[in-house]
Amino acid sequence: MQASDRFNINSQLEHLQAKYVGTGHADVSRFEWAVNIQRDSYASYVGHYPLLAYFAVAENESIGREKYNFMQKMLLPCGLPPEKDED
Repeated sequence: MQASDRFNINSQLEHLQAKYVGTGHADVSRFEWAVNIQRDSYASYVGHYPLLAYFAVAENESIGREKYNFMQKMLLPCGLPPEKDED
């Protein structure tokens, strides 16, 4: 592997991280990573109608109510962020 190959791979990775926030980087905290995963999951549930219908039947709710609930859960999927240390 040559130095130019490593530079090319790193630049591609940086481009992906800039384009897609959920791909993460070295400085992403555990909380931020969990929030990204939860939001991606809820967005997938809302975006795929058969999956949304499955959740609605399983929870005995209307599809519109389930969609609304998932959208509300996207605001704070993992609760409030932890306090930052001021070291």
